[in-house]
Amino acid sequence: MLGCNCSIYGDEASREAIVIDPGDDIPEILARLERRGLKASAIVITHAHIDHIGGAARLKAATGAPVYMNLNDAPLYEHLDVQAGWLGIAPPERTEIDQPLKDGDLLRVGACDLHVIHTPGHTQGSCCLYAAGEKLLFAGDTLFLESIGRTDLPGGDPRQILRSIHQKLLILPGDTRVICGHGSETTIEHEKRHNPFL
Repeated sequence: MLGCNCSIYGDEASREAIVIDPGDDIPEILARLERRGLKASAIVITHAHIDHIGGAARLKAATGAPVYMNLNDAPLYEHLDVQAGWLGIAPPERTEIDQPLKDGDLLRVGACDLHVIHTPGHTQGSCCLYAAGEKLLFAGDTLFLESIGRTDLPGGDPRQILRSIHQKLLILPGDTRVICGHGSETTIEHEKRHNPFL
């Protein structure tokens, strides 16, 4: 209902895949993995808002893949029932976080690497994933097409998100494709030139 973008990043040689932000629609995610002949080796949560993590327990149960999340967002995850109440929906099933996600971590998918960039501001645990070889950034809700993540929810900090974007994301190559947590994709160069928040 919140239009969260879930991404599947797969390696065609090893058939391994990382699923990023499975908020819901787990049957659709599983169907896409099957169509591509991919096996989920990890589930990565960019931040613990319900629309990004609500389906993690169901996906883990279906695939056995471990769940990665920055533990600064543990308080948000512990209160999924409160988040569900804001939306008037039933709280989703919860699962343990198997691996803490930290700035500088490297996640390997076959021969491909995803670099973890901790970008607090939207939430305290917000993280982005960067595939340097492909100039591809999974930005969660930190950076959007001509916008940035909201900071008026618990854990948000407007100065912090701007600092994260300027110091950690805008330094990436301008032609880096940015896959946003909601809406259309963009590039780093486009945001440098056209994002009114920056």
